[in-house]
Amino acid sequence: MPERDGTRFPAVLLFTLRAPDRGCLTGRVSTGFDYSNLSGRPPGRFLALASRLLPGVREVQAQVGPYALAWQRDNLAALAASGPLWVVLGDSMSQGIGASAHDQGWVGQLAAQLAGAGTPYRVVNLSISGGRVADVLHRQLPVLRDLGVAPDLVTLLIGSNDMMSGALRPALTRDMTELLRRVPAGTVVGNQPGTHAAALELNRLIEDAVAERDLALAELRDPRTRHWGGKLAADHFHPNDRGYAGMAQIFGEAIAARDGR
Repeated sequence: MPERDGTRFPAVLLFTLRAPDRGCLTGRVSTGFDYSNLSGRPPGRFLALASRLLPGVREVQAQVGPYALAWQRDNLAALAASGPLWVVLGDSMSQGIGASAHDQGWVGQLAAQLAGAGTPYRVVNLSISGGRVADVLHRQLPVLRDLGVAPDLVTLLIGSNDMMSGALRPALTRDMTELLRRVPAGTVVGNQPGTHAAALELNRLIEDAVAERDLALAELRDPRTRHWGGKLAADHFHPNDRGYAGMAQIFGEAIAARDGR
């Protein structure tokens, strides 16, 4: 999610691509798939209060349930189909909260761009609104493994909710370190353009992991994702379609660079 202390930007972004020489897995996987894109947790006190008092926040938060149901429907269709598989991990940014439709967030826009370039991924989106680094570690990654097929592309967008919570922040370094250790080789990691202490620490962890492992960095300290005028939804927090478009462009460029294109 965008920061509130100056530079606004979503969470940590990670892109995982299978190495080009491994080819694409195009087989189908079982559709006996029971996964909810809802966290199961009530909104935090600040968000609950803001939703009651601010119409824009209330409007955007009303998307959470419908967008989760839309992705659950799309997930089942993707798993029943064949073709290269993209699994999405993360939080409300990967759900597309703030966009005009669930598939107009960065995931949907990027999927359309990749399809137009000749790679029509079937997308399984495991992200949840309010998602935390620990949710990816202990809920989303196990579901990815249980799919029984290695995805051709995995993306991860996570970290904002942890950074904003005084209760979660103490575990952020530990959990993010473990997450960076467990993501597959070939992951393209997006950094944080924020300048507060938690964002700088996340950037340090990412830079260390990129240097030590077969990971690559997506440079998100870019004007397209640092300047948010006219690119935020009614809650002045999540991106709108224009904001997500810039994210999709940068992520697409990171994927192309990773593939040597």
